[in-house]
Parts: sequence; C-alpha cells; structure tokens
Amino acid sequence: MREANNRVLLEHYFLPGDLERQVGAFVEYYNTRRYHESLGNLTPADVYYGRGDQILKQREEIKRKTMLTRRLRHETENA
Repeated sequence: MREANNRVLLEHYFLPGDLERQVGAFVEYYNTRRYHESLGNLTPADVYYGRGDQILKQREEIKRKTMLTRRLRHETENA
C-alpha cells in the first residue's frame, strides 16, 4: 500500500494522537473517497452500504447518452 506509506509512514509523529489522527484520516479516505478498481471503481463504502448497483447504473446511463451524443455529432459533421 504505497499510499499508506506516503501518507502515514513517512511523517514524524511526536505524540501518539498525531499518528492516530493521520491513520484515521487515511482510513476514512481509503474507504469513502478512493475508488477501487477491484470493486468496479466504487469505494468500499459504496459497496458496503449497497449503493454500488445504483452508481453503476447511473454511470452506464451517462455513458450511453454520451455515446449517442458523439454518434449524432459525428453523423452531422460528416453529412
């Protein structure tokens, strides 16, 4: 986990509370804001709380609309 090394291990902590806060901040980031490729580019929190399917459906709809828009633009530019 290179990210943990960069965020936690490379710092100097003089008080235990400082280290605890930094580890807590990293765990919060890792679980709620960092997308995981092995989870379909969802966060662990999204999967845990059952939001994954809804998010993936929204992404698929956005992708479908984007592809349709591109296709229409391509057709009109090349007509």
